Amino acid sequence: MAITFSHKIRRVAGSGLAFGQARVRSPRGLAFALGGAAILALGTVGGYRLVAQVEGDRGIAPLANSEDIQVNGIKVDVTAKTGADARLEGWKQAEKDAWKKLGGPDMPVEAIDAMVSSVVIGHEQVGPRRYIATLGIIFNKARAGQYVGAGGAAIRSAPMLVLPVLYSGGVQQVFEVRGPWQKAWAEFQASQSPIDYVRPVGAGGESLILTAGQASRRSRLWWRNILNQFDAADVVIPVARLERQWPGGPIHGTFTARYGPDNTFLGTFELDAASEQDLPVMLNQAVERIDGLYRNALASGELRPDPTLTTSGQVLDRAFAELRQKLMPKGGVPGDVVPIAPPAIAPVPAVVVPTETVSVQFASPDAAAVDAALAAVRGVPGVRGAATVSLAVGGTSVMRVTVEGGSERLAAALRAQGWKVTNGGGALRITR
Repeated sequence: MAITFSHKIRRVAGSGLAFGQARVRSPRGLAFALGGAAILALGTVGGYRLVAQVEGDRGIAPLANSEDIQVNGIKVDVTAKTGADARLEGWKQAEKDAWKKLGGPDMPVEAIDAMVSSVVIGHEQVGPRRYIATLGIIFNKARAGQYVGAGGAAIRSAPMLVLPVLYSGGVQQVFEVRGPWQKAWAEFQASQSPIDYVRPVGAGGESLILTAGQASRRSRLWWRNILNQFDAADVVIPVARLERQWPGGPIHGTFTARYGPDNTFLGTFELDAASEQDLPVMLNQAVERIDGLYRNALASGELRPDPTLTTSGQVLDRAFAELRQKLMPKGGVPGDVVPIAPPAIAPVPAVVVPTETVSVQFASPDAAAVDAALAAVRGVPGVRGAATVSLAVGGTSVMRVTVEGGSERLAAALRAQGWKVTNGGGALRITR
């Protein structure tokens, strides 16, 4: 690594060397000069290392949850007079196959196409007269819900922070780099799942606090601080371990579903991919199967927030009192010890500050803008939690903020930070 000193540092170093030369007979002066140069070098290298921990191309924005009906993994292989015609026919064929996969009634292609809101291209190859692709079809729930997927109310879980851990090549990672396991979870359409996944972007400081080592920590205070930053109640830890037989060859994957601050085991399974090109398909299948494990755990009552993460002070005092009764002799007071009555303290009435949930809209041209807006809102005194509920990179995103004192107090604090705040339609809009 190349280190460049400014002209000011060179003058200081030069004067130190001159001082050392003038006192060549004094070892102490020479030691001071060399020590100062070493401190400057360490400070420069340390600064570079601190910046290197958060710099780089990190973070994958997760797909915004939609209530629409999505069908993935539709494969088409169509030929026509031109590549454009083949592509159009391939999309129509994919819409028919997706509608059939949902169990919808027989309808003409035009009627099915009218209910399609978008086509997701997973992989495609366009030739002069042929079109080969793997597509996903998203149907508008308002139009297609009367025929398919019109189920009633379902049990929803508490907000669960997702910590996707990947073991590959002897290295464990979460958000340190843009990995395939993180991408699979970011692209997962979680609207059809009863699990309320809170998926971090993984950019900026999130990559420093959400690491693979975090899953092995048991401190409830540490976990509570992290979960409060993302407005989550507990954590789920999907683990993927990839083993490559040889470069470019088959890949064996072992996937495990864990949850909670104690890293509790829930279930495991194995999948195989023939090559690197098939790895994304295997990871997408693994995400859906792990989601199924979490669904079953929710239905059986096993997947629920750990009560120790939201324990109040009174519950802890009660637990300590029970422990003290078990350790002390009968009566609760050891022998030869005279109990001392505690001093009478007049109770002080607690001041209850009402909390309010506020929707905040902000421009998000890139991931850095999202981090800056979240950091600004979370830094306001009285904010208990802030998390994005609608993320649109390149557009306008929305975050949900729980704050003491209401929206007026939040708006005043953001104006003090230099933000332009407008209030309208029951939501705040902040801009720089």
